[in-house]
Amino acid sequence: MLQKCSEPKLQGNNMILQTGVKYFHSNRHCINNGSMEKDHLPHFITSNLEHDAVKLVLEHFAEEGIASVTFVPASSKTGHVMVDDVIAAIRPSTCMISLMLANNETGIIQPVKEIFERVKQINTSRKSVPKILLHTDAAQAIGKIPVNVQDLGADYLTVVGHKFYGPRIGAIYVKDLGSGKEVPLYPMFYGGGQERNYRPGTENTAMIAGLGQASKLVTENIDKYNKHMQKIRDYLEERLKGEFGDGVCFNGRIGTSCRIPNTCNVSFLSVDCTGSEVLSNCKLVQASIGAACHSQNRPSPILLALDIEETVARRAIRLSVGRETTQEDIDKAVNDLKQAVKKIQNRNGGLSPQFVEY
Repeated sequence: MLQKCSEPKLQGNNMILQTGVKYFHSNRHCINNGSMEKDHLPHFITSNLEHDAVKLVLEHFAEEGIASVTFVPASSKTGHVMVDDVIAAIRPSTCMISLMLANNETGIIQPVKEIFERVKQINTSRKSVPKILLHTDAAQAIGKIPVNVQDLGADYLTVVGHKFYGPRIGAIYVKDLGSGKEVPLYPMFYGGGQERNYRPGTENTAMIAGLGQASKLVTENIDKYNKHMQKIRDYLEERLKGEFGDGVCFNGRIGTSCRIPNTCNVSFLSVDCTGSEVLSNCKLVQASIGAACHSQNRPSPILLALDIEETVARRAIRLSVGRETTQEDIDKAVNDLKQAVKKIQNRNGGLSPQFVEY
């Protein structure tokens, strides 16, 4: 299923989440023991680390009385949700669990496979209520780590092309779509018969071909891409630590949790300003302080959700490396960040007054 729009993640995730609501109501007639009598709304489980393409949709469902939602808090000790916390949130009315595969700001990989394995065991015993559908937004992970939807055990998976050097188009995987099995998909738009009536609108053939080619390159070269990006990202963090010492904090290094290999979320503690102010004084580095869709003038909600101090979160910058980034590029970037921090320190008259706290 291809999403022919400028915001493929947004539309793909909306379609899947809306399907969860319709799936719940279409199965209410199957319930004969009254176990959902008091739970008249569909129930979704997600985390408090999700991208707005999931978070805001589910918040809207809750505000409008369309569904009830549990936002499972991530552990500050791991940077991800805990399997047992997700399982504990399940109710008879739970219709879908939606969890990102890797966080787009910290890069921390969520235990999606382990959670989905546990839920599948639970589904086998849900005789009088519908099975729980399983969705993962894999946009940030594809192209950086191996992603196998069968291995994950997902019913739905979101793909976004521009995250792995493809065109700005997306796709959603739906398990056994059209086979008459238990994983449904309901259209969100109407007005055309394209894509088996699931998604109307003339297909963008060129972008579809581009997505296919980008996917092929990832499939053939993922080990090479992964090793290169990890080597360069680690070099970046080594250089930053070497230049700034205790004046930097790496917000994605939490416990023993694994990260995707391209992401470095770092706070500059030795300067009393926001991450966006550091970037505005850079001559070469182009980065963000969080998700591109978030305001650049407030601390990242993701970092705050992980109990990272607000004074640290407001200083954060998200740096990403790519397939062709070199150590020479990193050297230039670190020197650029160094001169930006120095410029702000000179303007402010020295170190941040909060620096001694960390």
